[in-house]
Amino acid sequence: MERLYPRLVYFLFFPVLLPAILVSGQNSTPAPSSDTAAVPQTVSQPQPTQSQPASQTSEPPIPANAPKMSKQTRLEIIRDFETQIVYARTFFPMGAKGVKLKNGVASPNGQELRQALALWGPAVKPGDPAHLSYVQIKDDHIHFDINGGPVHRSKWYEHIQISGSNNTPVPLTNASPPNPHGTYLDIYFDKYVPEMTARQLRDLLYPVLDFKARSREEAYLDTVPPKVKTAIQAHQVLVGMDTEMVVHSRGKSPKKVREKDGDTEYEEWIYGEPPQDVDFVRIVGDEVVRVETMKVGGQKIVRTEKEVILEKSDKDTEAKREERPANAPSLRRPGEDSENAPKPTDGISPVPISVPNTPQPPGNPGPGDIVAGRK
Repeated sequence: MERLYPRLVYFLFFPVLLPAILVSGQNSTPAPSSDTAAVPQTVSQPQPTQSQPASQTSEPPIPANAPKMSKQTRLEIIRDFETQIVYARTFFPMGAKGVKLKNGVASPNGQELRQALALWGPAVKPGDPAHLSYVQIKDDHIHFDINGGPVHRSKWYEHIQISGSNNTPVPLTNASPPNPHGTYLDIYFDKYVPEMTARQLRDLLYPVLDFKARSREEAYLDTVPPKVKTAIQAHQVLVGMDTEMVVHSRGKSPKKVREKDGDTEYEEWIYGEPPQDVDFVRIVGDEVVRVETMKVGGQKIVRTEKEVILEKSDKDTEAKREERPANAPSLRRPGEDSENAPKPTDGISPVPISVPNTPQPPGNPGPGDIVAGRK
């Protein structure tokens, strides 16, 4: 009986004690220390202190002995740049003549660019958003179509032709029409397109395209002189600005007045309404020549002296025109002189050569005899 009592107690209390034993066994598992728990967190989470400065530093330049761009890099460049939205840093003329970039210098530039803009107009202006619609990597340059390119790209079905009479191919559609809003950019290299990263290519394109700007205003401010940039940020108008700078500084004028002062036609842009300050910006051509401010207290402030000097797009072309040589051929008759025509050294114009009247043969009447006979 004494031997059975401990066994009976064991069988009665074992089902009750078993769950407690299991729970205590799970809790008795050694917990990971703080050092071991921190290891997976540091591996999975990025470290901004190391990656952030690396992304802000400029990429090293392309080495001179860089090999030719590989096929894998070509695919990465096309995938990275195609369909991107960037901001222009220069004028892109409309038409089939785009912009070429080599060694950081864009062409056309200077007078040639001004003539192209005057003839065809701008497709993209500084500060305007531009869409890289197509990227093609060739032997010595990379081609970028901007805003669809100068010509609308044809679809696959536009290349289908049918045979007409005498087996003459007849296209189903007409030729691709021009795209007035599109242009292109070609960046040239010395011998071939070298191996480079996407960031290195962005640095090469920075003279004409801005990949870092977040807005049109930010991209445009990088293309103007520092004094104009400060004035635009302060929403002020300086004498000597052009109309685009005025729009970026004060916005589009709600009221414009066209008037004439003698032989000079001008346009008055009016900003503000009483009882606030009112600014009258007088523009002749594309330049601000006068800024008049009417204060609330009745004070009148007029500024007419140039506060900023910009390079005009309509420079005096006569000064750059080559002088005409004295013996240059001309369609003028002898004796017909003008102020712009070259004059002799003695200042005396040559006497016109008189053509002798040759008598008409009797059997061949001249025009005068025919007219006299009709009378």
